[in-house]
Amino acid sequence: MHIQIYQGSTIPTEPVYTTIVIDVIRAFTVAHYAFLKGIKQIYLAATVEQAFKIKFDHPDFLLAGEVEGLPIRGFDLDNSPYNISNKDIVGKTLIQKTTNGVEATLNCLSSDHILVTGYTNAKTTANFVKEKLLSNENNTIRLVASHPSGDDDLACAEYIKSMIDGTSMISNKEVIERIKKSHVAKKFFDKNNNFLQEDIDCCIRELDTDFVMKVNKEMEIPMIERIKIQ
Repeated sequence: MHIQIYQGSTIPTEPVYTTIVIDVIRAFTVAHYAFLKGIKQIYLAATVEQAFKIKFDHPDFLLAGEVEGLPIRGFDLDNSPYNISNKDIVGKTLIQKTTNGVEATLNCLSSDHILVTGYTNAKTTANFVKEKLLSNENNTIRLVASHPSGDDDLACAEYIKSMIDGTSMISNKEVIERIKKSHVAKKFFDKNNNFLQEDIDCCIRELDTDFVMKVNKEMEIPMIERIKIQ
């Protein structure tokens, strides 16, 4: 088993067996809360224009996301896990477009298995990979901390690595502190802007859930599915 950690959305093109794409603040924390609230599936849009095209073809789908952290005009939802946790979205389908997490995921489609997570579902994801996707010692696992300079995603990647390979275990407390102190999180504690501190509270809450978020790349538009752990 060989575990690689990359940071940012520019990832080597050679295929690997398993890739985990991490976006703590906030894309895949939003995705996790969306599934917990009853979303059926999440399509990954490469561009805002593609997102609107999917919405045009499927008016009942919900648009969610951001560009450079800011809400997108005409989208139904922003990129806030706190906000989405208070929406009635049971049975809906989401279309997600984000600056880092979605882009990084779409750059990893050569992998055999692709999972996405934030910190909230990191332990469940790590255990799933360790128990279900380590078929032989030669497997390569690629962990992608999708923010190009954010220590929040990097801390989560190192946390997942430590759980899979069992070495240099990082404590929950350390990961949470690194997320809160990352430069990505700073604007959420600044009352002079429109970012919600409650989002960070959502991002640092490790949840005991019975599913992982796996990308179905066989679809014309890649889609995150909720895969129940057996």
